[in-house]
Amino acid sequence: MRYLVWALRLVVFVVVLLFALKNTDRVNVYFFANHLISEVPLIVVMLASFVVGAIFGLLLTVPGVLRRRREMAALKREVEQLRAAGQGAASADAPPSPDAVLPSTPL
Repeated sequence: MRYLVWALRLVVFVVVLLFALKNTDRVNVYFFANHLISEVPLIVVMLASFVVGAIFGLLLTVPGVLRRRREMAALKREVEQLRAAGQGAASADAPPSPDAVLPSTPL
């Protein structure tokens, strides 16, 4: 499996490298207010666009990840509280009856 992953990585790398070698034409990039960057290789513009898009995509996922982490921490605290309450109640009571431990099967 490890060799398959490395082979797939090599194929992707070669395809991206060939794509970059074919897109070396010089282009003009226009920004707002007529700001111009001239004679930039096309692959650089495409790579910069990809990186900016990836950064924006990651930034959009951060609030959801933080919310899930907070919720998970609260649920872990609740589980620990329930375990502590369950251990305290089990030690204070008499040993549980067999019916409470094992579910009864229907006849």
